[in-house]
This record gives sequence, structure tokens and C-alpha cells, in this order.
Amino acid sequence: MMTTFDARPRAATGPVPPPWLAAVLLHGRAEGQEAVFRFHELSAFEPACVATSRRFVERTLKEWGGAPEICFDAQLVVSELVTNAMRHGGGALHLRLLAHAAELACVVSDYSRAAPVPAAPGVFAEFGRGLALVEGLTRAWGWLTPPGPNKLVWACMSLR
Repeated sequence: MMTTFDARPRAATGPVPPPWLAAVLLHGRAEGQEAVFRFHELSAFEPACVATSRRFVERTLKEWGGAPEICFDAQLVVSELVTNAMRHGGGALHLRLLAHAAELACVVSDYSRAAPVPAAPGVFAEFGRGLALVEGLTRAWGWLTPPGPNKLVWACMSLR
């Protein structure tokens, strides 16, 4: 017997998101807190949108009562995800912050369907350490390419 979940188009994914996050990203079933920042089309490539993203994270987590150290780590993660969206994903479309139980998810949508590829930078390389930083600061991260032209890159971290 096929369920509704089985009948939906399959999404390409990196590591599988936690079940609560998969339900939100694939089916729109949000539980807990959610905040969305939509990048304007003209600013999706501007370096200033990274700073704007960090301010959005700080403001949102303060409203939610988040600890300052979580805010700093979440700002670093979001900075890397938004920078990658600008540099490799055709621009950032939107940033979503989702809190569920004791977890925070940072999700950045971009205009590409290409999977993020962690680099192995040389000692003197200027770029290529972003996804390693994301991996070091989060419990898990990955990506989904649901039906449509965009990709979602997500990262989950503990709120405690």
C-alpha cells in the first residue's frame, strides 16, 4: 500500500534531515517556531546580504530567547550557507530558521540544483573551508532538491 509520502516525487538529498525537519521541508508541516527572510532579487548577490542574514538570525533568536553562544554559532553557519548560495547557487532565495524541541535548523534556498561539495583546501587557499565549518558547528547538515528549480541546504544544531 502506498502512502502519500511514498507517492510524492523523491527529493535528492545529502544526509537525511531529522524527521521533524523533513516534514517541514517536504510537506510544509511546521511545528514549533519559524521565521523566514526573503532576499530581494537584486540583493541576492550582494555581499551585504550576508551581514543582513546575521542580523536576522540575531534578532530572531533573541525574540525566541536563544542563548548568546547559540546565536553566534548560528550566525556563522548562516553566513557560510548564504555565501555558498551566492557563490555557487545562483544567489540566495530565502533563509528559514526553524526551532523544534531543542533543535534549531537553518535552511537556505538557492537557485541551483547542484549538490554542495565540501572542498579540501590547501594550506594557503583563500576559500573552501565553509562547509567544514558548518559541519563542525552543527549536529548534521545536508541538502534537498525538491521538485522545482531550487535547492535547500539545511543545518541543524542544538539550542542548548
